[in-house]
Amino acid sequence: MNVEQNLSPFSLAGKRALVTGATKGIGKAIAHALCEMGAEVVLLARPSETLDSCVNELKNLGYVAKAFGFDLSDTQLFESELEGFGTFDIVIHSAGMARHAPFLEVTKPQFDDVMSLNLDAAFWVSQACAKKMVVDKKPGAIIFISSQMGHVGGKLRTVYCASKHALEGLTKAMAIELGPHQIRVNTVAPTFIETELTRNALADQAFRDDVLSRIKIGRIGLPEDVAYACCYLASDAASLVTGTSLVVDGGWTAE
Repeated sequence: MNVEQNLSPFSLAGKRALVTGATKGIGKAIAHALCEMGAEVVLLARPSETLDSCVNELKNLGYVAKAFGFDLSDTQLFESELEGFGTFDIVIHSAGMARHAPFLEVTKPQFDDVMSLNLDAAFWVSQACAKKMVVDKKPGAIIFISSQMGHVGGKLRTVYCASKHALEGLTKAMAIELGPHQIRVNTVAPTFIETELTRNALADQAFRDDVLSRIKIGRIGLPEDVAYACCYLASDAASLVTGTSLVVDGGWTAE
């Protein structure tokens, strides 16, 4: 067996993927990695020059990429907007946010903002995409970007943890219902990753040192660490993997 044949189960050639939150950080890295593995990728984010720039960057590298300008705060319109993009083989919900605060000081707007993007949008985006997969009798992979905080707790992170623990439960329930349709549903649950979302927190040396003390591998994660985990779960190499979480945390949750 030659190398190309040996790697074929990991190839995404001929597959179409949708990535939300695809213009920065983890989402952008996922879009790039999927393209590297041969997929055609639709990048979903709010309409902006940044979205157009990210798509053009991929096109200039010779990849097939398209823009889907959409604000996920209005998911009621998502299903109708999706019609123009056909059916996807791979759906990855990377869009997310955090509003860290002490539990006793969390406000309703903070709670609603986090739940709206981290959980509500994940639910309705995946439902709309799964409906099309089922109608077209098309196997597929749905992947949510969760967090190690979807498996443990953390200070100042009650709302974030609530959203990610809920996402883990949603994943398991969806996997049960969609399994007969050959649609797999999983999460990738990373530790702290060097992104715009974590930059301010990790700039605090005491906080960074504490984080590093908990990551047994001894380094902060990179967006590519998450992206290539997604490539595996999206590929035929993971054809029997569903309803679970691939924890990319350098050993944080091992204890």
